[in-house]
Amino acid sequence: MTDDISQPGQADPREEKFVVDTALLAEDQIEGLVDEYCTRYHGLNDTENPLAERARVRAAVTRGELVVWFDPVENTAGLGHPA
Repeated sequence: MTDDISQPGQADPREEKFVVDTALLAEDQIEGLVDEYCTRYHGLNDTENPLAERARVRAAVTRGELVVWFDPVENTAGLGHPA
């Protein structure tokens, strides 16, 4: 008898990142992710005002060019490009 869970090389699907539908999130959660994305990619020291990109990033989320990824292992979420 084989146990599929114990086979080496198989990742546990419960530990894989997945996309969260933004309709399930509160507006302030999305705005927080947008702010985090802006400061992460533009840096607090690289750009005079990294949060000036908020509207552009929010529009990309609305269009689906950026999605919300959730990492169940780290229990974190962030914006990124769809797979």
